[in-house]
Amino acid sequence: MCNRFENKIAVVTGGCRGIGKAIVERLLKEGAKVYALDYAIPNAEEVFITDAELAKNAIVKQLDVTNFEQVQSVMDAIIAESQRIDFLINNAGITRDNLLMRMNESDWDAVLSTNLKGVFLCTKVVSRYMMSQRYGRIVNMGSVVGVMGNAGQANYSASKAGLIGFTKSVAKELGSRNILCNYVAPGFVRTPMTDVLSDEVKQEFLKGIPLKRAAEAEDIANVVSFFCSEDASYLTGQVVHIDGGMVM
Repeated sequence: MCNRFENKIAVVTGGCRGIGKAIVERLLKEGAKVYALDYAIPNAEEVFITDAELAKNAIVKQLDVTNFEQVQSVMDAIIAESQRIDFLINNAGITRDNLLMRMNESDWDAVLSTNLKGVFLCTKVVSRYMMSQRYGRIVNMGSVVGVMGNAGQANYSASKAGLIGFTKSVAKELGSRNILCNYVAPGFVRTPMTDVLSDEVKQEFLKGIPLKRAAEAEDIANVVSFFCSEDASYLTGQVVHIDGGMVM
């Protein structure tokens, strides 16, 4: 793979597992130095990046994206170490699924705090650095349910729908500083989280997907990489579905 991101500094929240880890690996393969930030980081004995050469440019830091002081401190430390942040991938997110009548307030608050407030805090802090360097690429991890809604996911859907408005507002505010902000909306993705679903549930999902397969985490990472590249230098405020045609 090419080194088109050589000398670039990337920050990926929720970067230690699933889609986030796939994004970290993709950016590393293209030459970036990548900070993987996560609430639960791998244990010392765990091998986060198996390729020893790539692992040299991967740095893991613990971060609770809902805590402003932590966000400020961690991002300041990254700037002190690397002098800049070129790419911010807001990937950290949680689910607390339940039907509306059964959903408690704490589950609503937890999902909105992580999935929406967390993106606000990280973007608020990092955008200051990007504005001073007059360059930046921000990619927000959304979901097709932010567009179509989903029964049993009122909190998650609301957080991802709100993120669309946030993305477009940031794109308008920061575009004049050469800072681009875009939103990717995955559909059904095969991850450890979805692997535990029953075959019956998986088949029900696949019925609504014209391509008749789930996405791999790498499919999402491919589009994130594109948004960070110069090939996407005239794209901002965009919502791109990576869903095999589920939502048209």
